[in-house]
Amino acid sequence: MLNMILGLLFIQMVSFPQPPDGDLCSTSEAHQMDFWLGDWNVEWKNTDSTISKGTNHVINLFDGSCVIEENFDGMPGTSLIGKSFSVYDRKERLWKQTWVDNGGTYLDFTGAFKDGKMILTRETADKNGSPVMQKMIYYNISKNDFDWNWEISHDTGKTWDLKWKIHYKRMIE
Repeated sequence: MLNMILGLLFIQMVSFPQPPDGDLCSTSEAHQMDFWLGDWNVEWKNTDSTISKGTNHVINLFDGSCVIEENFDGMPGTSLIGKSFSVYDRKERLWKQTWVDNGGTYLDFTGAFKDGKMILTRETADKNGSPVMQKMIYYNISKNDFDWNWEISHDTGKTWDLKWKIHYKRMIE
């Protein structure tokens, strides 16, 4: 009976996440997306050259940990409302981001901060099953503004088409 109880305890210990060894957020890499924290006015140019606007509220979760939650509201510029969660995976030395939105979209990205830019990518397939790469780039980063691009490649990253460029400007109280 004792062996069965010990066996069940062992299974429980290895089956469920354990508290991390040390502070996983203590590395400088774990804070590379801190520039994004805050409340933002966002604007972009539509295909007809009109300007649309929305907002983005980005916070640290879990008492200042390295988990970042994004709350994008494209209104009134677009009906798109979405949320992402980003975290630095110290073991893989990559940032990971998951996006969901009111259109039922689920996207998962990985990437890194290099040369002043945060670049997150993913591979998927189009409706015909052909490979497609998608990329988000955060760049021109300063304390109160930055740019964000959404790009797509149909040739395994040899060329990229810009699909959406958003300018972020920090809301100043």
